[in-house]
Amino acid sequence: MTNFFQGLLEFHFLQNALITALVIGVISGVVGCFIILRGMSLMGDAISHAVLPGVALSYIFGINFFVGAIVFGVIASIMITYIKGNSIIKGDTAIGITFSSFLALGVILIGVANSSTDLFHILFGNILAVQDSDKWVTIAVSAVVLAFVVLFFKELLLTSFDPVMAQAMGINVSFFHYLLMVLLTLVSVTAMQSVGTILIVAMLITPAATAYLYATSLKIMLILSATIGACSSVIGLFIGYSFNVAAGSSIVLTASAFFVISFFISPKQRQRKRSVQG
Repeated sequence: MTNFFQGLLEFHFLQNALITALVIGVISGVVGCFIILRGMSLMGDAISHAVLPGVALSYIFGINFFVGAIVFGVIASIMITYIKGNSIIKGDTAIGITFSSFLALGVILIGVANSSTDLFHILFGNILAVQDSDKWVTIAVSAVVLAFVVLFFKELLLTSFDPVMAQAMGINVSFFHYLLMVLLTLVSVTAMQSVGTILIVAMLITPAATAYLYATSLKIMLILSATIGACSSVIGLFIGYSFNVAAGSSIVLTASAFFVISFFISPKQRQRKRSVQG
């Protein structure tokens, strides 16, 4: 523990990693709440992997990977929604087709770019290598996502819990669905630096699922999920740095540990157990 705090005072890269981890933990927790409430966990997994071709093309053309990743993430979400809404194909099938196709294309493009090291970092993350520019982009993107959540909180709440009523009230349900897909894409791209594309869905789902075990309202759920995501990121970074293991994996395992503990001690779980036994 002493080494970690001493490193924070001495090493700029560790300071960048801590700030980025905190921001990503908070924003992943917030967006993740809407994802699990809408039953869109598979969508989060699909988009987090669908950004891979965009990242590869960004490396090939020498532009910031945020640009390519966001473009391909939005394209993937539009394709999935279009296939689901305009055919007899079910949502999970549309997700599976799009996810596997984009992932395969991304692997091929990475091969064309001859960048196996970059592929490893994309898949598994490397938060200790975050640069100042990456940190500020992450903060800016997260601020935009939070601003949209605050601005459209009522609409996102209604379309998440009762889309039929929301539509009857004149709310454009499709617009907020696509808005959430864009926000999900932005969060997936920012989280790529810390946990990689393979583990992004864990940071989107696990803190939110843990918060759901305690929360009695969406606002409380959002606050708890953001707090759990931030704590998981900081503790995971500490473990990764102190014991020289993958920080991204440590972050995810820490979030999973919070969920396992909460699964057994949360009031909702105890109440459910009593009702089953009764």
